[in-house]
Amino acid sequence: MSTLRITSNLRRELILAAARRCFARHGFAGTTTKSVAAAASISEGLLYKHFPTKAALYAEILSEACEADPDLIRLLKLEPSTATLVTLVREMAHHFLQTARAPDQEEAQRLCLMTSSYLDDGEFARLLYEKITDLVTPLFTASLERAIESGDAMPSRGASLNLFWFAHQTMHMVALSRIPALPVLDYGGEAHLERQLCEFVLRGIGLSDPAIASHLDCKPLSQQAPLSAEESA
Repeated sequence: MSTLRITSNLRRELILAAARRCFARHGFAGTTTKSVAAAASISEGLLYKHFPTKAALYAEILSEACEADPDLIRLLKLEPSTATLVTLVREMAHHFLQTARAPDQEEAQRLCLMTSSYLDDGEFARLLYEKITDLVTPLFTASLERAIESGDAMPSRGASLNLFWFAHQTMHMVALSRIPALPVLDYGGEAHLERQLCEFVLRGIGLSDPAIASHLDCKPLSQQAPLSAEESA
């Protein structure tokens, strides 16, 4: 009697499906590789053949969630340009500050987890940053090149990829300061914080004030028409 063999790719997807259920029910701290293996009906040793650590498993789930986000899909389909660069920075700022405004939500927990990773072995942060590098930074660097070519930005002496991480880490820290019930810093209210943060970052990566003024007030991606089936494919 033949036995149905599960392919490696299918086994990986079954593990991820089980992990999503476990993380959704118990959070990152309350989930163990043993519990995920049990939910997937496999041994813990077999799980480790696909995902060497819990952090690697969680980072993969977050990466898949990002790739399925309709606003990110729309963003990544934009042509590299000054306008796209401004849109990318604005969407990053909105995401971080929106996360900080809802500290009980899962996104805020992930933000804190990223920070605690810095103080531990850094594995989770490294894994997630690798995913972000592959997914988002090509559009950032290509758009910055277009902005420099068109005279909308000044060239930087260092690696352009560093500018992305400077922007990302600045927004990360601002968001962290807003998560406690009593914020760590009083920025003088929320009304203009997002725009001020965008202006600070955009000037820091070299954009001119006219270029910022021309593109910063465009409609956010979340307020645009939903993606069609062709656009989301």
